[in-house]
Amino acid sequence: MKFFVDTADIDAIAELNALGMVDGVTTNPSLIKKSGRDIMEVTKEICDLVDGPVSAEVTATEADTMIAEGRKLVEIADNIAVKVPLTWDGLKACKVLTDEGHMVNVTLCFSANQALLAAKAGATFISPFIGRLDDINLDGMDLIGDIRAIYDNYGYETQILAASIRTVNHVTQSALVGADVMTAPPGVIKAMVNHPLTDKGLDAFLADIKAAGIKIL
Repeated sequence: MKFFVDTADIDAIAELNALGMVDGVTTNPSLIKKSGRDIMEVTKEICDLVDGPVSAEVTATEADTMIAEGRKLVEIADNIAVKVPLTWDGLKACKVLTDEGHMVNVTLCFSANQALLAAKAGATFISPFIGRLDDINLDGMDLIGDIRAIYDNYGYETQILAASIRTVNHVTQSALVGADVMTAPPGVIKAMVNHPLTDKGLDAFLADIKAAGIKIL
């Protein structure tokens, strides 16, 4: 499973990237705005830092303007994936940009039918939003499973990118059900290392070492 980090925090991306935990980055204008910096500048810095796809989102809602914005975004770096919404106009933009050889991440997916349309339009990534489905008492993992089955049935190459990941359990479940990629905030990725039995075992080990008076250095 590929790990994308969902942030515009350069320091957080660099820390995870140094450990080999970053296969790509997803971000959006609102995330970058929180940094108080220029959107294009921050996006370029992220693209220079990581080798994998960096999703940069259009702000338009009409196809022609989405396409124009997408063409501007891909000028930032070769690893830009243009992020468009799963609307009819978004699918039109996806088809044009994909045909031009650009990566496209179709986002805000909440149904298997939407994911099928995105694959037909040539999307590089489809982003089902797990957490937002949980918010309305639906199981986002059922959606990922349905998309996985459909894509496998027909050989679609669009990668399933589990988004709106909020917990470490979301990561585990997405991996088990067959998502190709997951994107999560840095805090969720770092929390994956935590387990109470690991902490308990380490405490016991350190206590034994101290009692025995053992020093390595």
